[in-house]
Amino acid sequence: MEIKNIIGETTEYDKKLKLEVKKPKSWCKSISAFANTLGGFLIFGISDDNQIVGLETPDKDAELISEIIKTRLNPIPEFKISFHTEDGNVLLIVQVSKGEETPYYYSGDGLLEAYVRIGNESVKASPIELKRLVLRGRNTTFDSQNSMYKVEDYAFSKLRERYKKWTGNSFDEKDLVSFGLATEQGYLTNAGALIADESPIFYSRVFCTRWNG
Repeated sequence: MEIKNIIGETTEYDKKLKLEVKKPKSWCKSISAFANTLGGFLIFGISDDNQIVGLETPDKDAELISEIIKTRLNPIPEFKISFHTEDGNVLLIVQVSKGEETPYYYSGDGLLEAYVRIGNESVKASPIELKRLVLRGRNTTFDSQNSMYKVEDYAFSKLRERYKKWTGNSFDEKDLVSFGLATEQGYLTNAGALIADESPIFYSRVFCTRWNG
């Protein structure tokens, strides 16, 4: 694995000149962000202007990195540490996988914070992003969550009309449940509340995709 390939082919990486043991948040936020987003690489031993300078004690640094990640990240993300030598300089590469148990928090200084990747930066997750991470970690989505709205209070005339036109069949009440728009207890899901004729969820948009076949 060539460093230039990592830097040249992906934006999902961060670099640090050296390991800052006393300021773990300075690089642990990247670990959190990679685990919460799409994964990525954290490379130690490269300057801000991409000069390869290496580390003086790579073996010791590798042990410290592993220990700090295990004590500062909750839950502990899946990661792999490898050594790379280039022009006589030894670099440490921490490869972080996209996590399934989101959100992955950084814990320190009395704070519990989750980070995400936006562009080539690791930034603190907003309340909305944090909610999405929680739902993803529970293997569920916003659409499938139950709402407070009762099915009997809302109509789906536009959906029924379109369904009839596309399929030639009538849209039955039980279809609301099978389509994930309502629960068997008579409440709309968030998806159902969004698609109802007079949606009670204001300032919202719905994006739909159709696959033939």
